[in-house]
Amino acid sequence: MTPSPLRSTATVIGLSVQEGIRRRVFLAVVVLTAGFLALYALGAHFAFRDANEFAAGEAKILDPKAFAGATIFGMAMFATLFLGAVLAVFLTLGVVRGDAETGLLQPLVVRPIGRTTMLLARFAGAAILSAAYVLVVYFTAWGITRATGHWSPDHLLGPALALALGVAIIAALSLLASTLLTVTAQGIVVFMVFGAGLTAGLLAQIGNAINSDSLHTIGRVASWALPFEGLYAAGLHALISNTSGLTGVVLQLGPFGGSEAAGVQLIAWAFVYMLGVLALAAAIFASRDL
Repeated sequence: MTPSPLRSTATVIGLSVQEGIRRRVFLAVVVLTAGFLALYALGAHFAFRDANEFAAGEAKILDPKAFAGATIFGMAMFATLFLGAVLAVFLTLGVVRGDAETGLLQPLVVRPIGRTTMLLARFAGAAILSAAYVLVVYFTAWGITRATGHWSPDHLLGPALALALGVAIIAALSLLASTLLTVTAQGIVVFMVFGAGLTAGLLAQIGNAINSDSLHTIGRVASWALPFEGLYAAGLHALISNTSGLTGVVLQLGPFGGSEAAGVQLIAWAFVYMLGVLALAAAIFASRDL
């Protein structure tokens, strides 16, 4: 009896997740993550301690817990996004062109699976694993922050979901690159795109700091062209969206300077963008001669 396409897709997704976990790069990411979290816990301890000493007698003007907590947790969000991007890229490395050149892909794209089903299933496996990883690291960093400094962000779930959707978009971009480029070129290009997105966010932050509408607009347009950066900025904004007074002003001068709230338009665009990238990848893959 021939298995249904839905069951075949679920099987490929499950196998993709298992393959990703078995890869050495996953173990390397886990080791790096453990090291990052250990350093983060140590840094959080000293950050809260020194912030309390720095703001001694000025607690009514500047909230030392909010200042230290938001700053270090915002940096933890950046590290989480970066590590999640590394994982998403390596889970999709050589998925199409690499496997096709080695002869591993041809037996998988026969009916009833087909090319598009296989491609989307591989994306789903990489996106699920990367998003789950990001959520685990994010909430672990939050637990460390809360235990160390007794501080929590103004909004907890929104930034976590923004990071998860961001790494899913990176996985989709990496999958698209795998239909066009060799394995080495794929990794280089995707990481350059990731860096370009973060640079766009930095431009927006600089434009906001110096009150340059043109620079801010350029940065925001570029970040919408790579919406994982817009989601990251929205997550940063949600961390301190209810923080007011001098503390909120001081935080806006730091890594939160270019952050903006995620409206319905950004979230909808992120999903449309991801689906468009996947559709383009499927179209290119369908036209390839294996």
